[in-house]
Amino acid sequence: MSRILIAEDDRRIADFIEKGLRAAGYTCLVVDDGASALLLARSGEFGMIILDIGLPMLSGFEVLERLRSEGSKTPVIVLTASDSVADTVYGLESGANDYMTKPFQFAELLARIRLRLNDDADSSPVLNLTHGDMVLDLRSRRVRVGDAGADLTAREFSLLEVFLRHPGQVLTREQLISHAWNMDFDPASNVVDVYVRALRAKIGAERLETVRGAGYRLT
Repeated sequence: MSRILIAEDDRRIADFIEKGLRAAGYTCLVVDDGASALLLARSGEFGMIILDIGLPMLSGFEVLERLRSEGSKTPVIVLTASDSVADTVYGLESGANDYMTKPFQFAELLARIRLRLNDDADSSPVLNLTHGDMVLDLRSRRVRVGDAGADLTAREFSLLEVFLRHPGQVLTREQLISHAWNMDFDPASNVVDVYVRALRAKIGAERLETVRGAGYRLT
């Protein structure tokens, strides 16, 4: 099950998470208060809950405690603005599967979501994306081309993942910025070109084709 409930009352953060998860292929529903989060979480329709602690009506801790007391085993990743050790311990002891402090990198959140969903899966999870003799390991963020392997930075990993999920498709710089960085497109920025060059050095320049006036394509 890949439907994810996002309980976050900061609209900017909620939109940031939702946009990234939808780009990664997940179905999401956003709520902005604890009472709604608890009601929907009880439905059993979600494979994962992203739960902010500072929710109105019911706090994230209250939602989590009630779910666990009722026997819910749905994986929960807690988000909080507090870096208090006591809060971290309390969240984990209350039944959270993972804990992230704001601000956070989306690539890290996505990796944790995949790990928890894979742990909860009834069947063997898909851990790799492949294209020809290229294999991207979604857990280690390592790419292998033939017999050669290379580690990827978080940004390189996000970008290559987008290409591997859309092989043969021309992707504009705007699409790549949106999917891999979850940012609005700045026409003056050359960040995509910089990371494409870095990827080419690791997977082979011929694998990422420049389509003049359009963008890039994984061949």
